Amino acid sequence: CTLDSEVALRVGGDFFFDPQPGDSPVNLVLIAGGVGINPLFSILLHIADLHGYQEGKGNRHKLGTVKLYYSAKNTSELLFKKNILGLMKAFPGKITCRFHVTQQCSQICKELQPHITGK
Repeated sequence: CTLDSEVALRVGGDFFFDPQPGDSPVNLVLIAGGVGINPLFSILLHIADLHGYQEGKGNRHKLGTVKLYYSAKNTSELLFKKNILGLMKAFPGKITCRFHVTQQCSQICKELQPHITGK
């Protein structure tokens, strides 16, 4: 976002992301903490499926970028981290993630280090 950008915010509850062919592309920012990643991970997988389908079949979905911000106490509590890293590798520039840890006591593995902020 840039200064004065319009954003929509949705917290909790019953939500989904289901773009239709012909819809204008939107850029998503997904923010999760702890197990709150579950519904957002489903959205991320759906977007990855659409990106994969788009590249393989030339579908009509116009997709923007997705930025996931995901926080947990430590890296062992970051659910789906390997899957998320795999999606970033499969769709570079289209799917990105920043992990944030608040109480990390041990060394962070090299694979996660470029994507981690926090203590």
